[in-house]
Amino acid sequence: MSKDRPVYIISVAAELVDMHPQTLRLYERKGLIRPKRSSGKTRLYSERDIEHLREIRRLTQELGVNLAGVEEIMRLRQELEALQKRFEAEVERLQRALADEAAEIESLPALPGEVKEKSKAAPSDRSVYVISVAAELVDMHPQTLRLYERKGLIRPKRSSGKTRLYSERDIEHLREIRRLTQELGVNLAGVEEIMRLRQELEALQERFEAEMGRLRLELLAKVGGADGAEGESDNSEA
Repeated sequence: MSKDRPVYIISVAAELVDMHPQTLRLYERKGLIRPKRSSGKTRLYSERDIEHLREIRRLTQELGVNLAGVEEIMRLRQELEALQKRFEAEVERLQRALADEAAEIESLPALPGEVKEKSKAAPSDRSVYVISVAAELVDMHPQTLRLYERKGLIRPKRSSGKTRLYSERDIEHLREIRRLTQELGVNLAGVEEIMRLRQELEALQERFEAEMGRLRLELLAKVGGADGAEGESDNSEA
């Protein structure tokens, strides 16, 4: 049975995840879960919904993450799932084109951010700020930056003299941590989960673009090789 097939009414779903049905209704109002509806407007939950509810329970009860943090985490998980599906669909499509040797290179849609060759590190990844400057830029105490480093939320580079050096991307991450903790009230366990998901999302995006580039080059070489073989055949006949 598909994980997305809605089969459980709210009382059964609540029992499966050890929650009160009213809690499930609250999570639905917050947009954390979106059960389907039957023709009679009865809520129906799928196995995937049950997994999401168990994850929400883990975040709130075991890690103490507030609902604002849970909302951010679930949104990132949805982005990851959507990107993974897009990745798999694109790979499958290009592999079919390779097998058929009939795809038109010009008809392949361009991918955002795709590059033709490896370039040097982007300016945003260049480590330039010492800890005092980085702390001033994000309006935090240097000791807070050290705490976030110990928690693995930020990983500044080190100079040859072991001085911490922060990049523009590190500054962006610190501002995001500040937004989560100060504006949304997310605890550090929740921030850690969010930053880990962001890193997974960035890594998957890079893997996606690299794999698409590799398959496009392979397709181009294969189609180009076929064109060259036809040209040789025409010359030999002449």
